[in-house]
Amino acid sequence: MGKVFFNEKEMMRGINICQDNGTLNEKSIGWSRNPIFHCNLKGNKFRKKKWNYWYMINEDCLFSATVADLDYIGMAFVYFYDFNTREFAEKTVITPLGKGCSISEKVFENVEFSNDKLQVLFEWNKYLKSMNILVHCKDFKGRNLTAKFSVFYPKGHETLNVLIPWNKNKFQFTSKQNCLPTEGRIMINNKTYTFDKSNSFAGLDFGRGIWPFKIMCNWATASGNQQGRIIGFNLGAKWTDGTGITENALLIDGKILKLNECILYDYDKNNLMKPWSIKTEISDKVNLIFKPIYDRMARTDVVLLKSTVHQIIGEFYGEIKDEQGNIINIKALKGCAEEHYAKW
Repeated sequence: MGKVFFNEKEMMRGINICQDNGTLNEKSIGWSRNPIFHCNLKGNKFRKKKWNYWYMINEDCLFSATVADLDYIGMAFVYFYDFNTREFAEKTVITPLGKGCSISEKVFENVEFSNDKLQVLFEWNKYLKSMNILVHCKDFKGRNLTAKFSVFYPKGHETLNVLIPWNKNKFQFTSKQNCLPTEGRIMINNKTYTFDKSNSFAGLDFGRGIWPFKIMCNWATASGNQQGRIIGFNLGAKWTDGTGITENALLIDGKILKLNECILYDYDKNNLMKPWSIKTEISDKVNLIFKPIYDRMARTDVVLLKSTVHQIIGEFYGEIKDEQGNIINIKALKGCAEEHYAKW
C-alpha cells in the first residue's frame, strides 16, 4: 500500500467515546481543537488505561508529574532535570488496584494521587481557566520536594484532541497540549527553581482508553520560543498504524496545524544518545534532528505490566512549515523524544 494522507474528521461538538456497553462509539472517531470528548469508559475490567502526564519546562530545568490508573495498579511519578548541572532525580510510587488514584473523565477536571510517600494534585480552576499543579514528596532521593505551578490557557489557544480506534473494543482518546504559559516554583530542600510565565511552558499528555496488550510507540513533544514565535509539536508513531488517524500536529502561535500523515523516526536503537531524525512521511512539513542530552530510562515489571520507556531529554534542530508553506527554523528547542515498549 502506498503512502497516503489520511481523511481525518474534525469534531465540533461534545461526544461520549463509549457506548453503554463499553464499546467504542464510532461517531467519536476524529479530532478536535478543544477537548470536547467525554471519556466515559466502563466495563473492560483490568484493561482500562487512564493517565495525566504534565511537564513544565524552561531554559534551566524540566519538571514532570504523572498520575496513572491502569485498573490493576495505580501509579504516580515525578522527575526533575537541571539543564545546567545535568542533575536528574525521580520518584515513583505504585499501588495495587489503583489505590490512591482519583482520575477524571474529562480534561478540565481534577486528578489526584495521594499516599504517605507522594502527593500529586492537578486542580482545575474553571473561573481562571487554569490548572494548578501541586506536588509534595518527603523522600525525593533523600530530600524534601515541593512543587507548585499554575498553568494558563490563553484565549483562543488550541490543543490536539484525537480518538484513535483499533477496533470497537480497543481505542484511545488522547489530548496533547503544548506551549501553555506556566508560572511556579520547585523547592528541593533549600534550593528553589522559579518558573516565569514569560519564558516557561507546560505540556499535557492526557490518555483514556482500552489498549492492545502489546504495544510499541515513539513520541516527541516540545514547547518553547523560536525567533519570537511560540512553537510546539506532538509527533507520534507506530501505535496509530492501521487506524486511519494520527496524533500528529504542529502548534504555531497557539494554533493547531493538524498533520494527517505518518511521522518517520530514524535512530540507532543500540545507542539512543546518537541524533534522531524525525520527519513527515509524505510532505516536508517536519524535518527535524533531535540531539539527546539525557536518557530517562524507566523499567516496570509488576503484576500484568511490563514496560520499558526511554524518554530522552534533548534539543530539536531543523525546520517545520506553517499552513502557507513558510519555513520556521528550529534551533535548540528543548523537549523530549521517546521509545516505549509495553505488555500491559
